[in-house]
Amino acid sequence: MSIRHPITVTDERPRPVQVVVAWVLTVLTAGYFLPWAIAATRGKSNTGVVFWVNLVLGWTVVGWVVALVMALTAHRRTTYT
Repeated sequence: MSIRHPITVTDERPRPVQVVVAWVLTVLTAGYFLPWAIAATRGKSNTGVVFWVNLVLGWTVVGWVVALVMALTAHRRTTYT
């Protein structure tokens, strides 16, 4: 008799260099790139999209909040049995 353990797959992708660059730019821009730094630190798969939304639309309050929400959403997890 075989016991099968569930396998969990996530969209989290850590990128250490991107994390360092994101936090340095966040400090230098007084928090403007905070959503991107959070997304990079959390290893979000949509970090590139968060960066571009933050860069292009972040000057509007709505664009900055949208980028922040994108950075804070939960990772997608799929469990296979």
